[in-house]
This record gives sequence, structure tokens and C-alpha cells, in this order.
Amino acid sequence: MALASPCGSHYGRPMHPDSWLSVLALAIGLGCDAFAVGLAVGARHGGPRQVFRLAFHFGLFQFLMPLLGWLLGHSLLAGALRAGHWLGAAILCAVGVKMLLDALRHGPPSAVAAVYDPTRGWSLVGLSVATSLDALGVGVGMGVAGARLLGPAIMIGVTAALMTLAAMRLGGALSQRAGRRLEAAGALLIFAAALGMLR
Repeated sequence: MALASPCGSHYGRPMHPDSWLSVLALAIGLGCDAFAVGLAVGARHGGPRQVFRLAFHFGLFQFLMPLLGWLLGHSLLAGALRAGHWLGAAILCAVGVKMLLDALRHGPPSAVAAVYDPTRGWSLVGLSVATSLDALGVGVGMGVAGARLLGPAIMIGVTAALMTLAAMRLGGALSQRAGRRLEAAGALLIFAAALGMLR
């Protein structure tokens, strides 16, 4: 089963673990969801602790999901992956709706930010799962092929963490200039990432 990311690449087929350039390209492709969400979240929630929490958890889940897929194998996860992408898209849409409403709400940004912080609690877990489902599919493919995965999984996790960190910093910097317009655009970006999961 071919799994698509919003970047337009498909990651259903296994790859050779010794081709580190290919692993890096794969890691960047898998990190596109994390980057999109990080950019949107960073537009309003760009404090040091928030950046660390989101980058750490996105990287951790991107590291763990391929290993989980590798361990459980294709036969056990084929149906779960189909349902999981619908669940992941639903989670992203819910977060996108909340962020869009916050962007349209009147009042000081600090007051709105205090109401909802997607880098905490179940929102953080849900976003981490939603942005790492393609990595689960990669693990399934490599497990079927009998490929070693620890090295690629580490690179995938580190790349996702760095892309999230960079996206949040960029989102915070752009938000100072564009304000609520960027926050609304960030919510639309999350919707696009959700639609990308269903392709």
C-alpha cells in the first residue's frame, strides 16, 4: 500500500538502509507534516518550552513509529493504517478549526493563547501521532523487506525534530509581521496537511 505525504511522495515500498542520501530524502519527506504543523503552531505558541515540547515529541514519535511498524508487520497493520490516516486527518482538522477560531477571535493574543495550547496534553499526543502515521507505514514496508531500521529511524526522528523546531521559529518570526493573518493561514495549512493524508 502506497502511503502519501503532503509533499507528494509515496513511501509504501521499502528502501535499502545503506543508501543514506535516500534515507535523508525520505526523512525530509516524512517531516513535511511536522513542518506544516510546526509552522502553524509556532505562529502563536513559539515560547522556548513550547518549541521544545513540540519538536521533541514530533521527533520521538517519528522515531518510534517506523520501529512499531517494523515489529508488527504488514498483515497486522494494513487495516489499521487505513483507519489511522482518517483518524490523523480528523485530529489535524480539529486542531485547525480551533486555531482558525482563535485567529478570528478578538482580544489580546496572550489571552487567547492561555485558553488553548496545542503543545500540551492530549493535543500534543494527537498531533504527534497524526504527523507520524506515514512513518508507521515506512516501518511496515521495511519490516516486510527484512531491512534493518534503527539507523534510518534515528535519522527520521532527528530530521522531524529539527524541521519542527525550524518551522516553529519561522512561524513565530513571521507572526510578528503578519499577526492574525498568518495564524489563519497556518490553520489552512493544517487543513491541507489533513487532506494530504487522505490521498
